[in-house]
Parts: sequence; structure tokens; C-alpha cells
Amino acid sequence: MVKAMGVVSACVLLMLIASCAPQQTKSNLIRQSETTRDLGEAYLRQGDYTSALRKLLEAESMNPEDPFLQNDLGLAYMAKNSLENAENHFKKAIAIKPDYAPAKNNLGVAYLAQEKWDMAIAVFKELTGDLLYATPHYPLTNLGWAYYNKRQYETSEKYYRDALGYDANYPQALRGLGRTCAAMGRIEEAIAFYEKAVAKSPRFVEAYFDLGKAYGMSGDYEKAHGAYEKVRELVPEHPLAQEAEKEILRIKMMQSGRGF
Repeated sequence: MVKAMGVVSACVLLMLIASCAPQQTKSNLIRQSETTRDLGEAYLRQGDYTSALRKLLEAESMNPEDPFLQNDLGLAYMAKNSLENAENHFKKAIAIKPDYAPAKNNLGVAYLAQEKWDMAIAVFKELTGDLLYATPHYPLTNLGWAYYNKRQYETSEKYYRDALGYDANYPQALRGLGRTCAAMGRIEEAIAFYEKAVAKSPRFVEAYFDLGKAYGMSGDYEKAHGAYEKVRELVPEHPLAQEAEKEILRIKMMQSGRGF
């Protein structure tokens, strides 16, 4: 009888070990995935997007149900201009964690990059209704950009101003409002917003380029030249620097009376 009870106890012990083993393995995989994800995120911060993607995909093979990992994958694919892949991973992140507001904003940005303006607008409007979202000026600014591209400038201006209501110094909203004012023929207002954008973000080369264009439209070629030179100084190897060089040449031709 004692021997039989011993055999039963041993069997129960083996069953318990067997039932615990898969759970322990899953926990280990999750921890290992998170460690690998952290490495991927470090590569993202460094701008090494290929290494980031490699590590994040490795992490995904261990734990595909991690919403933060799926969002990271979306960011890595966005950085490599693989927009459909980015979109798919942002959608996975939201499917796993429906209240994941940053992933929703990133999905909207992926739509913007693909010029899917109406789909982007739907996402950002949902976010602006989320009272728990800590940075509402992001989706509001993105709404401004979407409507700007739809040439609905009054609506674009509204959303940019709403964004600045939350953060009066947000450079992207300042630049966006400057572009909207310029499109509506309000050049002096555009200049004021561009100037504030570069004052708040001194390395904002796109705003400097837009500022150069606005100065040129106002007839202030000396200031236009200075803004374009700033672009060349900040990003000498960037395609935008080449465009700035062309604009500087145009200004010199204008000033010499040779026209364009």
C-alpha cells in the first residue's frame, strides 16, 4: 500500500513538473524577447535601423504578442521607408492593445506618408477625442498636415492653432501653420511662424528652407539668402542643401538683374 502511494505521488509530481515546464519556457521567452527588444530600441535611438530591425524581428519570433514590440517594428520599417510593413505592425500593436494611443498616432503618420489623407484623418480624430492621451498636439498637428495636403487651408489652420493651444512652442505646428498661411497668401504671418519655429528648434532645417522661401516672396532677398545658407550649414550633404543652393543662385541672379 505504501509502495503504491509512493508510485502515485511520483506520478503526480511528474505531472506537475510537466505542466509547469511550458509556462516556465514561455516566461523565459518573454523575458528574452524583452531584452532583445531593448537592444532593438537602442539601435533605433542611434539611427541604426537595419540592426534595429534585425533585433526586433528576433524578439518577435519569441513573443509576437508584445504590442510595444510591434510598435517598434512599425517605427523601424517607417525609418527604412517600408510603409506597408510599418502600417501592418502598427495595426498589430493596436489589435493587441486597443488603447495604445502612440501606436494609433504612428499608424496615422504611416497613412500620411502614403498620402492616404482621409484614413489618416480618421485615426487622428479618434485620438483627439481620447482625454487620456498625454500629447494631443501631435494628432492635432498631423490633422493640420492632412488637411493642408487636401488644400482645405482653413481647416488646416484650425487644427494647427488647436495644437499650439496645447503647446505654443511646438515647432512642427508652428512650421505647419506657417505653410498654411503662406498657401493662403498671408506671407508676413507665415514668416512670423517660421521664425518662431527656428527660434524654438535651431536645427529645424525644413523650417529654415520654408523661411527662405517666405522671405523671397516678401522681397527680402538678403534674409532669404541667410536662411538658405543656414540649411547648407546644418545639412551640407542633404538633398535639401542642394535645393537651398539652387535658391541662392536664383537670388543672386535676381539681384544682378538677370532674372531666372
